[in-house]
Amino acid sequence: MEEKKKSPRRVRLTTMQIVALGFFGVIFLGGVLLWLPFSNQKPIEFIDALFTSVTCVCVTGLVTVVPAEQFTLAGQVIMMLLIQIGGLGVIACTMSFFLILGKRISMKGRILIQQAYGLDTLSGLVKFIIRILKGTFLVEGIGAVLFMIKFIPEFGVLRGIWYGVFHSVSAFCNAGVDIIGNSSFIEYASSPLINFTTMFLIVSAGLGFTVWHDVASNIRAVMKEKMPKRRIVTKLGLQSKVVITMTLFLLLSGTLGYFILEYNNPATMGDMNVFEKFMASAFQSVTTRTAGFATVSQAALTESSRLLGCVLMFIGGSPGGTAGGIKTTTMAMVLLTVLCVLRGKRDTECFGRRIEMDVVRSAITILIITFTFWLCGVASLTIFEPGKDVLNLMYEASSAMGTVGLSADLTPYLTRGSHVVLMILMYVGRIGPMTMALVFAGRANKSAQFRELPEKRVMIG
Repeated sequence: MEEKKKSPRRVRLTTMQIVALGFFGVIFLGGVLLWLPFSNQKPIEFIDALFTSVTCVCVTGLVTVVPAEQFTLAGQVIMMLLIQIGGLGVIACTMSFFLILGKRISMKGRILIQQAYGLDTLSGLVKFIIRILKGTFLVEGIGAVLFMIKFIPEFGVLRGIWYGVFHSVSAFCNAGVDIIGNSSFIEYASSPLINFTTMFLIVSAGLGFTVWHDVASNIRAVMKEKMPKRRIVTKLGLQSKVVITMTLFLLLSGTLGYFILEYNNPATMGDMNVFEKFMASAFQSVTTRTAGFATVSQAALTESSRLLGCVLMFIGGSPGGTAGGIKTTTMAMVLLTVLCVLRGKRDTECFGRRIEMDVVRSAITILIITFTFWLCGVASLTIFEPGKDVLNLMYEASSAMGTVGLSADLTPYLTRGSHVVLMILMYVGRIGPMTMALVFAGRANKSAQFRELPEKRVMIG
């Protein structure tokens, strides 16, 4: 009797591995396209093209070349598409492509969406993706029109429209890549239209798509008179409450911090009037939350301001959106756990609710893994750049890890080894350090999750 031929074993990838490979594939393809002659006004090295692709897909904003001077219109269009894919996420873009073609999303695809966005249910996922797309293009369209009001009189109709569209996508996706020149938005530091439009786009996307959905649902309920107006905030989910509270706290504290630290600095805000100083401080507070645009010179910031920037960039935006960093919810869970321990409480509590221990453990794990990646990045940069200021290198590493894109005018002048380090940090920061760890961890051992061992105490502190 002939032995049955064994079928080749299929390689089954986890959601984390699919996300990581998806981003890597888009980055490499983008690098090749940006390297080709039709994308460039002058010759470019492949590592610079790859770095630009990484910074676009990972919605960061650090650049080794000046995009306005290096890339043709075709190259800039490719950059914008890479930014849009990176902002929405590979999975959301893939599922959107299937919807456009009229294809049915399989159960596996639905599970990927659920796990990628941390949703609690498999129902309504297609509608969720459609809402993301509609909301994204609506907000980006509003931003583009507002930008055009400023850019069309300055650059002409066609270029003004293109600049409006590109920078709206870049701001909404928290990329911070600009195609105006080599000084970001510094020349528009006194323009309320540019400042507040950019801040609106950055913050709205940084809140996260799940918060959008929650807020929109409550607004619809009020408009249909199914819920009184006074409950529009109290009926928000716990996630939305934490995100909005932390976002407001970080934005206000960051604005106040920069206003105080840079008030008399002649190289940044010293020569501005009070309103312009407040606006510049607010913009700096918002942009350090993973956007990357700048209205003041980052190299001219005081050391205290750069240190404050490192903290804000490390925290980043909120989950389920276009922002990077460890996320506002992660920081909130860690801080709440510390407060509850100091108050002698057994559980982590938030808005009258007990937080599951798995969530707390994940938050602490994300914090430690991210800090480890960041520390290794800083250490590597100090090895490749022995003569550079350590605080500037910390600022660079924080910017890459938090997918921010702010630089103390350092990125183009770093060695190739440092550029590779920054690309790794941007990639890890975009897909998430926890995701990166789980990529190599593989599938969880379910039998080990229910194994009970004897308890022992260890002295700490």
